[in-house]
Amino acid sequence: MGRNKFKQLKSNYLDLRGLFRSMSVEHVLEELKCCRADDDAANIRDHMGEDNLDFDVMGLEDKGKVYGYVERESLGSGPCRNYQKTFHPSELISKSTPLTDLFPLLRNAPRMFVLDGNRVMGIVTRGDLQKAPVRMLLFGFVTLIEMNLLRLIRTRYPNDSWITSLSDNRVNKARELHANRKARNEALDLAECLQLCDKSNLILSIPVVRHRIESEFGKSGDRFLGSLGKLRDKLAHAQDIVLGTTWVEIADLAMDIIQLLQLVESI
Repeated sequence: MGRNKFKQLKSNYLDLRGLFRSMSVEHVLEELKCCRADDDAANIRDHMGEDNLDFDVMGLEDKGKVYGYVERESLGSGPCRNYQKTFHPSELISKSTPLTDLFPLLRNAPRMFVLDGNRVMGIVTRGDLQKAPVRMLLFGFVTLIEMNLLRLIRTRYPNDSWITSLSDNRVNKARELHANRKARNEALDLAECLQLCDKSNLILSIPVVRHRIESEFGKSGDRFLGSLGKLRDKLAHAQDIVLGTTWVEIADLAMDIIQLLQLVESI
């Protein structure tokens, strides 16, 4: 088997992070809509609740400067100034903050206010994690994990010896896909036709790898990689990534994906 039989992995976590370095909070934020301190709070509350808006917060603005905000659920009667909340440093991030840094921030808070210099100009919420730049980032990380799992399979199961470790049905699925791709003159080997679930099962069959994954993340390897597969499918089919889970779980999984990528690259 020649050394150029398979394409080499020319990307790693740092390469991919570098690729997405230019993708920042600026690409997913929304403009922070504002009201004035002397606006009637009840009217502003009703305005925020309109179907085409559905705002949870609005900034408080005076002479073009945003100096605080109000929350819809707290607004009662009287002027909006009575309900002013002050920006806390923990609620503020720069518009140049990398997208990868959003996950831990939005895990513990439903929103962050965005600074352009020292001026509050935008807002980013958990819902913004559904936007295309974030989905592209996550899908890129999952893809690179798959590439590394394939590398490990080829190392630990030479000459397609993995075939005996999968059910006949899963092997036949791979062979069917391989035949279809060969018919299209695509230069792929059989292992490249394994699905993520197959790669996960094969990798977890290697005791040392299973131990490292489970000790690193403190959870069942099958459950962890199963969650990874479900997220990948949602991303691939443009589905709601929170369907059947919670934002906290999504944020945790996103952070785990980044950590897993670094782990599998080190094996």
